[in-house]
This record gives sequence, C-alpha cells and structure tokens, in this order.
Amino acid sequence: MSLEVAIARVAALQSLLQPPAPPPPAKAGVDASVFRGALQGAQGGLGAGMAAAPLQPAAQTHSVATGTPAGQAIVALVRGEVGVAEQPPGSNDGPRIAQYRQATAGSGVGPWCAYFTSWAAREAGVPLGDAGQGFGRVDDVYAWAERAGKAIPAGTGTPQPGDLIVWDEHIGVVESVLPDGRILTIEGNSSDQVSRRVHDASGDGALGYVRLG
Repeated sequence: MSLEVAIARVAALQSLLQPPAPPPPAKAGVDASVFRGALQGAQGGLGAGMAAAPLQPAAQTHSVATGTPAGQAIVALVRGEVGVAEQPPGSNDGPRIAQYRQATAGSGVGPWCAYFTSWAAREAGVPLGDAGQGFGRVDDVYAWAERAGKAIPAGTGTPQPGDLIVWDEHIGVVESVLPDGRILTIEGNSSDQVSRRVHDASGDGALGYVRLG
C-alpha cells in the first residue's frame, strides 16, 4: 500500500469519528408561529386560559361641587337610608323613623322630614340648633340657619352636596347637582319613605338652603 493511500484512509476514518456539525443559527426575525399568534392577539384573539378584562365605563361627574366635609358625610349617611318606609304606610312612624325622631328634642309622632335631616346632621357631627337639639319643624330649621349664618336664600348661590334644601313645610338633602343645574335630592317623608327626587335648577321653588360645616 502506498503512503498516499494510507493517509487517505486515515483521513476518512477521522471524519467518521467526528461529531456532526451543529445546524447553522436561525436567521434573525420572528418565527411564523409567533407572528401568527401576535396577529391573532392584535385582531382580538386570546390564548388558551386568558380572559378579556371588562371595559370600564368612563366616570360620570354628576356634581358641579363636592360640598363641605360635613356635607359629604351627610350625603354618605342619607344614601344608606333610601327606601326606609313608614310601618304601616301613612302612620308617620316605624322602627327606623323612631330613631330619626330621637335626634330632635321633645318631638312626637308626626311628619318626619325635619326629623330625618336632624338625624343626618347629628350623625355627621354638625347637629342642628344652638344646643344641637335638632328640630321637628321645617320653619324652625331655617329660622335657626338664618340666625347662625348658615342659610343661603334661593337664587343667591349654587347648592352643594350635603346642603339641606328647604321648601315651605318640607326639607331634604341635596345629593348632587347635575351640570345642567338640576338638583338631585334625598328626602325623608316623601311618599311615606326616604326617597330620591330630581328637581329643576330652582329646586322647584325651594326657599333656600342650609350649609353645615
């Protein structure tokens, strides 16, 4: 055997014993399957086990003013009372209404819209009356507010959440004011219960407002 043949056979044996060369690196870019997944996601497709988050509606700002801290506390209290009703209807009484009545001094069973506002003001830490005694009559609430510098006659200012809104022989709480000026209220003794109402910008003829705090 010649030297050249022997060298050739050795080289052939060495090539068989060497491990296979690694595959060439992948070209830069996005794998097709990855691209398809991204495209599906962009078109609204969701992978397995994923859930779409609900869209949150844009916040609606009802009130043009936030009110005083005391007013905010009053609104928070009366919102929780909506639906409280007389038992039996037309009696001006009931277990919860009796609790409202306790916020007034010496008041008996009777029309209770002023009891309701007296209770809300007392619970919010701004009781009605010079001695915090509360009032059973609407006229007494507004007369005290005028003396105490807390009355806002109708047409002289914009009501704020938590203000007491006063009519002739009726009273409620301003819950919010809409951008168009309409006034949303929560009123005790309205259709024999605590009710939400909507009034025009004048408060449907309100005499004025009482701002506490």
